[in-house]
Amino acid sequence: MRKGTKRKATRKEEDKPAEPKPKEAPSRAKRTKVPKPESEPEYFEDKRNLEDLWKAAFPVGTEWDQLDSVYQFNWNFSNLEDAFEEGGKLYGEKVYLFGCTEPQLVPFKGENKVICIPVVVAVASPFPPSDKIGINSVQREAEEIVPMKQMKMDWVPYIPLEKRDSRVDKLKSQIFILSCTQRRAALKHLKIDRVKKYEYCLPYFYQPFKEDEFEQSTEVPIIFPVDPKPVFCEFDWELDELEEFTDKLIEDEELSESQKDAFKDFVKEKVREAKKANREAREARKKAIEEMSKETKEAFEKMKFYKFYPVQTPDTPDISNVKAPFINRYYGKAHEVL
Repeated sequence: MRKGTKRKATRKEEDKPAEPKPKEAPSRAKRTKVPKPESEPEYFEDKRNLEDLWKAAFPVGTEWDQLDSVYQFNWNFSNLEDAFEEGGKLYGEKVYLFGCTEPQLVPFKGENKVICIPVVVAVASPFPPSDKIGINSVQREAEEIVPMKQMKMDWVPYIPLEKRDSRVDKLKSQIFILSCTQRRAALKHLKIDRVKKYEYCLPYFYQPFKEDEFEQSTEVPIIFPVDPKPVFCEFDWELDELEEFTDKLIEDEELSESQKDAFKDFVKEKVREAKKANREAREARKKAIEEMSKETKEAFEKMKFYKFYPVQTPDTPDISNVKAPFINRYYGKAHEVL
């Protein structure tokens, strides 16, 4: 190889134009972070200790298909809660609560509506006011007084919110609610008559120091079974004369002449049964008082009933004109309406 060949070759490499460098991607301008405006802190109102007390007390006697409508409004029972605070009507008392509902025509948002108003009755008593339930309606021939447990009801302790993490067996509850364990989902498997019984239930109370309406009543409901339809009426053995009463039914074509004697015998028998029942009730009440301890007598005499309606709020119907002291046929009137 001749000298200089390699040098020439190297020079040729040097004489080559330099290859252009790949262009660098233009650098992106850095985005300036705009600080987010500080959001207002959210405040959640603390739950009140007895906030769900009114809901826990089963609304006895309310039709099953009306139960949901009872809770369509955010009813406020802070008056009931306050009654358990120091200085309140129920402070330091042993109390038994049951719920009920009162359908009433009341104004709401410019129009009158029939609303199922929830009511809570509080019984201040050292012992349960009763372990029985009354079942009655205009459709039923006779009133029934049955044990609560037969209708899956019982008095159970109410646990305030702040104590629900504690062991229930160690709590000394002063508040008891009438609870029902009958599940609505299971109703479809029950007979209609059984389902209807729940709708005719009334919390039962027997006051031994006071004659009830049955002991005082002289009226007898009559359902005389004849064709083509039974005769429905009420006979008052003090005010009505049987012969005239029967003739009036015949005149009104409620009864035929041929049925007159049978009807009179039927009424006489019903009157005898009613008088006997009244007499036995008076005797039973007298015996109960004689056998009662002094402490129990004092408890019955001091027992008080309080009836609580919801407190008026802007988003609930106006119920101010429908509040009434009457509780039911067994309890009579409340000592105080709140």
